[in-house]
Amino acid sequence: MTVRASDPTGLHRVLDDRVVLPQAAERLDTRKQLWPDEVRIRVERLNLDAASFRQLERKHRTDDGHDGEAVRREVLDIVSTRGKMQNPETGSGGMLVGTVEEVGPDSPLGLKVGDHVATLVSLTLTPLVIEDGLERWDGRSEQVPADGYAVLFGRSIAAVIPDDLDPALSLAVMDVCGAPALTRRVVAEYVQPVVAVIGGAGKSGSLSLAAARDAGAQRTVGIVPTEEERKLLEDSGVADQVVVADARDPIALRDAVAATGDLADVTVVCVDVPGCEGGAILATADSGTVIFFSMATSFSAAALGAEGLAADVRMLVGNGYAPGHAAYALELLRADAGVRGLFERRL
Repeated sequence: MTVRASDPTGLHRVLDDRVVLPQAAERLDTRKQLWPDEVRIRVERLNLDAASFRQLERKHRTDDGHDGEAVRREVLDIVSTRGKMQNPETGSGGMLVGTVEEVGPDSPLGLKVGDHVATLVSLTLTPLVIEDGLERWDGRSEQVPADGYAVLFGRSIAAVIPDDLDPALSLAVMDVCGAPALTRRVVAEYVQPVVAVIGGAGKSGSLSLAAARDAGAQRTVGIVPTEEERKLLEDSGVADQVVVADARDPIALRDAVAATGDLADVTVVCVDVPGCEGGAILATADSGTVIFFSMATSFSAAALGAEGLAADVRMLVGNGYAPGHAAYALELLRADAGVRGLFERRL
């Protein structure tokens, strides 16, 4: 096999016949030997993307619940077949925690051997090998104890895990740290806006609510699907108002937000179910912004839906990265006991 010259995007690890970036590749080269600008991580834990895990959970549902063993086998099959964790149905993956095992001499990431890190790039583009058969995972949670190795490229991102937080908690926060960073940036463009977060009791949702408040929102509205989540979010104090609505019902969602006092200037979508595009658009005032942070979003449905509704809204795709996003998310967690409580409950 011809060994390609190193490329900071990881192109040299792509095994497809056509030239594509690692995220779009069918298979990645998982050899242990590093190119000069790479870093190898000894994997301790994977955090599967919520949309991916829910799809696997639904696929392997039985009369007694879902078949965790079948989920475990499918994750192993995906990783061994593709050389990365990329759910073929959702296209999403997740991230991981581990310890730096080797650093190439030309790596620009600033990491050193022994650093305990969380990768801030998706598992969909990260060469990954699982060596323990995921024997410590029951297939019933997004967090996956694992032993193996992963490779980071010259343009990858990783953050050293802080000593004051449990690694599992840090991983859960860093998995969604792009959401609060972009939410803060967008909210700061408005003067005291109303901000609605769909999925406000979840990980990215609760952090986005905290970021909106931090950025000067006049009022924050958390939208949740059940009375149980309404109570959780109200008790946390993270949102100024909490409403129950099915985000897949556009009229119900619009009316629920409007009933809080007005439509939202900024709407943030943080749910892992399809069909929420129309409701998010209708819940947003003219000249407002909708931020989609869900891998279940159909961007064609969002674009065509806004056109069909004659909705003058800006729509943004949350790409999971902004400068300083990990540090900011951890800062919000430390500063807001309500956010931290919601995260710890999930763990």
